[in-house]
Amino acid sequence: MRGMRVRLGFQLSVTSLFVAVVLAVGLALVFLSFDRARSITRSAALSFIDRVADHTADRVNGQFKDVLDILEVLRQLQPIESGTILGNPPLYATLAALLRRHGQLYNLYVGYEDGGFIELDMLDRAGPAIRGQLQAPPDAAFRLSVMERPPGEADRIRFTSYLSSDLTVLAQDHRPADYDPRERPWYQGAFEPDAAAITDPYMFKVASLIGYTVRAPFTQGRRGIAAGDILLAETDAFLRAQKLGASGAVFLFDDRSRIVAHSRMSEFFRARGPDAALELPRLDQLVAVDIARPLALWQWGGAAQQIFDTADGRTYVAAFRSIQAAGSSGLKLAVVAPLDEFFAEIEAGRRQLVLLALGFVLAMLPVVWWIGSMLSRSMKVLALETDRIQRFETGGPTRRIRSMIREIDDLGQSVATMQTVVRTFASFVPKRLVQQLVATGDALQPGGSRREVTVLFTDIAGFTAITEKADPEQVMLRTSRYLAVLSAVITEHGGTVDKFVGDAIMAIWNAPADDPDHVAHACAAVLACREANHKLNAEFEREGWPAYRTRFGLHTGEAVVGTIGSDDRMAYTVLGATVNLAARLEPLNKEYGTEILVSDAVRQRVADRFEFRKIDTIRPKGFEATVQVYELCGMTGVPIE
Repeated sequence: MRGMRVRLGFQLSVTSLFVAVVLAVGLALVFLSFDRARSITRSAALSFIDRVADHTADRVNGQFKDVLDILEVLRQLQPIESGTILGNPPLYATLAALLRRHGQLYNLYVGYEDGGFIELDMLDRAGPAIRGQLQAPPDAAFRLSVMERPPGEADRIRFTSYLSSDLTVLAQDHRPADYDPRERPWYQGAFEPDAAAITDPYMFKVASLIGYTVRAPFTQGRRGIAAGDILLAETDAFLRAQKLGASGAVFLFDDRSRIVAHSRMSEFFRARGPDAALELPRLDQLVAVDIARPLALWQWGGAAQQIFDTADGRTYVAAFRSIQAAGSSGLKLAVVAPLDEFFAEIEAGRRQLVLLALGFVLAMLPVVWWIGSMLSRSMKVLALETDRIQRFETGGPTRRIRSMIREIDDLGQSVATMQTVVRTFASFVPKRLVQQLVATGDALQPGGSRREVTVLFTDIAGFTAITEKADPEQVMLRTSRYLAVLSAVITEHGGTVDKFVGDAIMAIWNAPADDPDHVAHACAAVLACREANHKLNAEFEREGWPAYRTRFGLHTGEAVVGTIGSDDRMAYTVLGATVNLAARLEPLNKEYGTEILVSDAVRQRVADRFEFRKIDTIRPKGFEATVQVYELCGMTGVPIE
């Protein structure tokens, strides 16, 4: 019949495809022999180990090259060349920007031939213990150390500052210099013609951590060395992520067969104890298999990837790479893995694809590709749509996904319906509550719990007189516009609009989502609402519409939060004395000629961040105790998180 769409069953399509692929692969495997499978296994092992070595070497090379590029920029900066390092905030900002951009660096520093020194550390990259050791302020992101001889002083002074993420000084002190960069391993020998750009690992004095330094000397201006530290723990973690099988390993070593970085390097040094000399382990101390023969073959011009047998009869695959960015340091990368572990399933099955199987699979690829695309296209679109619904992105027209597969087509209809339902549901229930229900999958059920909330009530002064003789349609349009503006401001500040009562708004903070700083967010929201109201009134006056002058009442305290109602109609709200007091505060603005009245409970919580003016001490109707009432005037300038 014309107009009818052909729809195939999804289950039948998937089953037919699965059976066809399994039968095709199974019949192809019958023709495989053990010798051919072993040959292909070895070839695949070499190919894979080669890709791992290339990937890891590129990452290590890139890491060193990035740091060297940073140091090249750093040593050419005019303040660095001239040695203008004391009291130079633009220089400190540049160092911080370089550290933020390159996550492998713990710090950047410059040591001068005359003993001058500047260092900027990114505290969190050295682990939580460093904060306790340095007694850094909790909000400190950087530690700045400058050792310089100020004018008129005979000795060098260490100036130490702890900076926030925006480089605000949180704490600082100064004392006689207790550190000489010229005595440290990263400085010594750096000006020699054959000096390596990367040092051997050594103990960083400040952080008491093991790492190595990338350095770049400069002779222009105030002669010195620009350097940066890469913690060994970071390199260990990266190499550990490249581990192959239970016994495979990736590691860096030098020309003297000393291991510079290994997934178990930190464990090795911890086992030796803090008082032991920091001597790099040799290959036979951390590598379980003897790689001397394949290593020698590679160094004499042999293949970079090899398969070799050990004395115990086990077969290993290895790949070697030179780390070009390390320069004269002679760093090399090795990737070693046992063949039977890494390709255990292939060796156990003794079957692998041959040219016949490959040809058969290639012949089937167009058909499989067409079927797969047909099945997956609509599913991908549906997944994107459901993700949008889960993220509560329900704006725009409803999109109907169509498919030839009956089940997918029906699912597309269900998703479109769900999107419409969620959008409609969100118009009558607080958006944050709907987001929480969608995220958790919980059903909306009657019930509640006690928790601390901040409650806001608003009302428009003289609203009845304003709208009494106005066009009802214009009243609805202007009032909806007003409510939309204030609701948007409340939502931006973490609040939830509980309900609209005519021209009034009831909003809450710290429900349904937790907000530890809900009082401050509520105060900021009210001030922002007042500002938005003033701007909207200016628009109303230009349009010939009376201004809506809003009064606000704000209180914080414990209340019952949850849903009330019947099985077919429920509402999410808060109940209790806290709500009643907030509602009593709003109309008192008329008596005192104010716009925003808050309780003493609000003032006590945020007195350091907002300005208040005491208005009166009252006994609200229905309350036995008196309440001090304050006017919220503005913010003090202290930032709100």
